[in-house]
Amino acid sequence: MSKKKRKMTSAEIRSAKKAAVLNEGKRSKLPLIAIGLCAVFIAAGATMVTLAPFGKSGAVGTSGVTSAPDSDQVEYAVHLFDDGKARHYRYTVGNQTITYFILKSSDGVIRAAFDACDVCWPAGKGYVQVGDQMICRNCGRKFDSVRINEVKGGCNPAPLNRRIESDTLIIQKADIVEGIRYFNFSNKA
Repeated sequence: MSKKKRKMTSAEIRSAKKAAVLNEGKRSKLPLIAIGLCAVFIAAGATMVTLAPFGKSGAVGTSGVTSAPDSDQVEYAVHLFDDGKARHYRYTVGNQTITYFILKSSDGVIRAAFDACDVCWPAGKGYVQVGDQMICRNCGRKFDSVRINEVKGGCNPAPLNRRIESDTLIIQKADIVEGIRYFNFSNKA
């Protein structure tokens, strides 16, 4: 003789689903694991921000980066960019922060640009480097490193004037301040 399966009522089905969703009857360690992982990621992120090569005006941001408060320029040791990796920096004017990046392109030229463009700047997302390209974090357009400072306008990283003297890259603070319009998010156009 075979046993017949009894059909569950809709109330029993709802109750079973609720128990499954709420994990009633079992104490899951998943929330504790998730909280622990979040804490680890937050701690790691704080460390990364601390170690990132962001400098403020009037201070030494990282080894090889100098800017005296009474100086009209920021100086960088050229060797900082030998690895071809883009380094992002901050310059603060009053309560406004301007971000820019510097990298040595694949053709050996050290280039600088604001971390914004004429099109996507209102999103405030800037660029990330992937290989030999800078990629807009807002629209996804890719820009070869050799075109930074060469192509202006549109969705290209806005060029930042720079010069090299001996083994030092020099950027005038006035040139950095000219890019403030890309970082004034209170008056988005």
